[in-house]
Amino acid sequence: MPAPNFLQQTARRWLVERRPAMEVQVLDARGSVPRETGTRMLVAADAVIGTIGGGHLELQAIADARAQLAAGNPSPRDRAIALGPTLGQCCGGALTLRTQGLTAESLAEWAHERPLFTLQLYGAGHVGRAMIKLLEGLNCAVQWIDERESEFPLEPTAAHIERVCVEPVEAEVAVAPPGAFYLVLTHSHELDQRITEAILKRGDFGYLGLIGSKTKRARFLHRFEERGISDEVLGRMTCPIGVPGIEGKEPEVIAIAVVAQLLQRANA
Repeated sequence: MPAPNFLQQTARRWLVERRPAMEVQVLDARGSVPRETGTRMLVAADAVIGTIGGGHLELQAIADARAQLAAGNPSPRDRAIALGPTLGQCCGGALTLRTQGLTAESLAEWAHERPLFTLQLYGAGHVGRAMIKLLEGLNCAVQWIDERESEFPLEPTAAHIERVCVEPVEAEVAVAPPGAFYLVLTHSHELDQRITEAILKRGDFGYLGLIGSKTKRARFLHRFEERGISDEVLGRMTCPIGVPGIEGKEPEVIAIAVVAQLLQRANA
């Protein structure tokens, strides 16, 4: 089952905490609108989680939700909105918003969103940590794998990110689902090679990224060719990683470029 996203996790926590809140849902959308049908946000008296697109539409929706909350009126309220005539926004579309109290029953009706991608990320070093910070805010399922327990940060990660400390780490390749994404960025070239070879031999990856230079790529390709891996499979390996045109070797810069590449591949 897909991992619940951050909005769902927050909704569940607020219910446990008995925190009064409203949910605002784009019930229907037509034409040019900021967000698609099914988009939700949560509104409490002192917090807003998620977005239905920002701008005047969202400000008005938050005000309406808080008015219902203050009045103790959690019953569903539907409002049809033509963005141009009603709110003066340049979008030409129309939508219907449903505002209702957040309850266990209403949360049960939320469909689990399919993750954008399932990722095995090998390496808990500086680049791996920077990537995890970005991935925490995305709807994805991640196994963060390293043989060194001490390299994982002390603070917990989001529920959709599973820390795996195991040896040998390359054995985890076999448990990934077909079409999974892989990122290999460990502290050791020899370990990078073992993990990457296991992924290439599976052959059913949706994305395989190996951190390193063009020189490292050439050296690894030669070794993999000697092991009988086909040119077709090798041609699908991405090394260096990250979208072109983003310069810089700081972990945070690399992480942004690589997460952007994952999103490109997920949307392709």
